Amino acid sequence: MTTAFDPIQLAGKHLRNRIAMAPMTRSRAYGPGLTPTPSVVEYYRQRASAGLIITEGTQPSVVGQGYPDTPGLHSAEQVTAWREVTDAVHREGGTIFAQLMHAGRIGHPVLLPDGLVPVGVSAVAAQGQVYTHEGPKDFIAPRELTAQEIRATVEDFASAARNAIEAGFDGVELHGANGYLIHQFLAPNSNHRTDEWGGSVENRIRFAVEVTEAVAAAIGAERTALRISPFNPYNGIEETDPEAVYTALVQRIEPLGLGYLHITEAVPGGRELTQTLRKQFSGTLVLNPATEGPTGPEALTLVEDGLADVIAYGAMFLANPDLPARLEAGGPFNAPDPASFFGGDDKGFIDYPALTG
Repeated sequence: MTTAFDPIQLAGKHLRNRIAMAPMTRSRAYGPGLTPTPSVVEYYRQRASAGLIITEGTQPSVVGQGYPDTPGLHSAEQVTAWREVTDAVHREGGTIFAQLMHAGRIGHPVLLPDGLVPVGVSAVAAQGQVYTHEGPKDFIAPRELTAQEIRATVEDFASAARNAIEAGFDGVELHGANGYLIHQFLAPNSNHRTDEWGGSVENRIRFAVEVTEAVAAAIGAERTALRISPFNPYNGIEETDPEAVYTALVQRIEPLGLGYLHITEAVPGGRELTQTLRKQFSGTLVLNPATEGPTGPEALTLVEDGLADVIAYGAMFLANPDLPARLEAGGPFNAPDPASFFGGDDKGFIDYPALTG
């Protein structure tokens, strides 16, 4: 029987276990030009015992930023800074993918330079607010991307993926979940287009497929992954036909031979679709299962049952830098402190203790 503590091959890399650190926004890119600092280097180094680290969402372009102090992968300065992170993780024997996240309509002009405003699939505002250094701000209606700008955005993802490889990452995960740009194209309430990217299921999945294909062509399919979150209402998303959308999307990307597919279950009722997509996708499946609170040790059985190849842990990995060892020992576990999740100093960032002895 395969367990979460058994190794697995991924993107040509030997992963020491099947426990992944899920991508988590920490808003601490305080270096020049939104670059990782030495504290960020230490944060990822501490967690290198994960079979796979997936970084926080990293914008592929200036206008892709949706939150304060999030890092990018669109400048030479950022590539150089990220190299410190990847080198540190590799020295510890770890594997690390960069998550590329274009926030789309999620954001605010005060977060962007040079008079830029958030862009989206359609000029439809999300409900809610975003935190900024000036305090909470209501989401605004984004500027609708033109067809030419959509094609340029696809290239932005491909360019950022090439930058990620130059920075030493083992691959990239495309963030097609949680209500950000790729997800906005998939959902009918945020996608009101009447051209080739809107309307039918085939058209709404087009952008996700085009981005995935472009990145796979740029860096190799085995170093390319996609994250999805069916049924997820986060950031104002309403999906009326998730089964049709996600089975069609996986059918289109399946022949590419991607490094992995990452499913984030939004609700317990989504398990049936997860099982369907598991059967559809022949490659490695990373699963962040739906749970009442932070994903715990009970999720390890999903590898034993064959539903997932790798289990992704979020808040538990944030608070337990040596989480695989703690899971194997049955605990104890540090409790995550939500007050320090976003922004701040090193408290709640790199000061969680590891097991001793």
